[in-house]
Amino acid sequence: MIAFANVTYAYPHATEPAVRGLSLRVRPGEAVLCTGPSGCGKSTLIRLANGLCPHYYRGRLEGAVTVGGQRTAGTPLHELARMVGTLFQDPENQFFALTVGDEIAFAHEWRGSEPAHTLAAVDEAARRFGIVHLLDQPIHDLSEGQKQKVALASILSLGPRAVVLDEPTANLDPEATLALADEIRALKAAGMAVLIVDHRLYWLEGVVDRVVVMADGRIVEEGDFSLLHDDALRGARGLRAARVADPRTALPDASGRGDALCVADLRYAHRHGPELFHGASFLLPRGVIGVLGDNGTGKTTLARLLTGLHRMHSGRLHLHGVPVRPDRMLRHGSIVLQNTDHQLHMKSVREEIAASIIAGGACGAGGAGAARIANGSASPPAESDLSRLLELFNLAHLADRHPQSLSGGEKQRLVIACGMAKQPEVLILDEPTSGLDGHNMRLVADAVRAAAARGAVVLLVSHDLELLSITCDAALRLPLHGPHIPKEIPQCSTIS
Repeated sequence: MIAFANVTYAYPHATEPAVRGLSLRVRPGEAVLCTGPSGCGKSTLIRLANGLCPHYYRGRLEGAVTVGGQRTAGTPLHELARMVGTLFQDPENQFFALTVGDEIAFAHEWRGSEPAHTLAAVDEAARRFGIVHLLDQPIHDLSEGQKQKVALASILSLGPRAVVLDEPTANLDPEATLALADEIRALKAAGMAVLIVDHRLYWLEGVVDRVVVMADGRIVEEGDFSLLHDDALRGARGLRAARVADPRTALPDASGRGDALCVADLRYAHRHGPELFHGASFLLPRGVIGVLGDNGTGKTTLARLLTGLHRMHSGRLHLHGVPVRPDRMLRHGSIVLQNTDHQLHMKSVREEIAASIIAGGACGAGGAGAARIANGSASPPAESDLSRLLELFNLAHLADRHPQSLSGGEKQRLVIACGMAKQPEVLILDEPTSGLDGHNMRLVADAVRAAAARGAVVLLVSHDLELLSITCDAALRLPLHGPHIPKEIPQCSTIS
């Protein structure tokens, strides 16, 4: 169904090909996993399979890529899209409509389907992925995991003959991940060809028929899933663990175990939605706290509330016993958002980190510091500080690159480096390893532990069982219902 025959591809203006001599087949009723370190060519493999390379990205293609027997280079993209559905790593990039129901219906309407057929397809897809209750919801009010389900429902409702999944579990909770594994088995049984690109491996044992490992644009290993149980191979190729224990039930409850960060009487609801937090209160200690919960329970919302990016309907914050207004929390902390593009604004990697170092020092100086950033009079950071962060996050060789030219995993490391640059008292990381290979996941885990060792409160919002198992001291479990701290929490009478 999908075939690569001695394929070499180079992007426009690139000095080296992104993939070289690539030969691979994905047959009907077969699932193939492609994994490998960040920058190895996995994203290019996806773009070749769905025709974005060379139709959209242009560049130079040698060899043949065929889908259903048709060469992609000579087939219009809209025809390829009827045969191959693609779930992109960031599902927001493929949305067109404002509500969930309209998004699933969109492509059917574009193809001229009868209204009755479209309504039936929307209903069936929503039931299949457990999102019937979301059909009238605005897409941009959903959690990232819910968005991923909507995108996959939309794609599969069209009945493609093949599907390409790019990091499909990056934002899914473990239970939704297992449900996706069952869905892939069903797709195989229906005769669909499935190509999966993922760093997370454990959930695909017993699901995929073959595994290919890429490095430097080439396939360097190929076999069944058992080859991933080779510790030496995974270590040499920077891969994730092939089996992961679930640490969630073993982590002690963080609430009430310390007094570094205090949240009292928190209330919040999205527009026209039910209250996510109804008078919730909790005390958290220093250390690494895993923020756990199913998709849609409010983990990302809580992270944004604690940093002033969403406005609380009511509530109080104390940091080390001192009242702090939520809209001033970013003077004391950093947040790494799930969507890295929302935090990258400079012209080079070096400038991005430098701006974060300056912001950290300036915020410590209060309003005067903010004014120094605005008028450009803030002192440039020491070169040693810049170099340390570039080296720590394996970004030194990318220092002069534009941030938007980086791969997803490279962007992820960059925004984490920027968050660390401020040396925050509170560090909030929202799915920080969603696009990271094994080597870089462990690099981030070490950096997170180092921040906690310096005395920071680290809130780690993540479904990544492997990351949680090697970093967390305790867990804050959502949803939160009612008060979770003693009544003697101080009233917020003054504001810092």
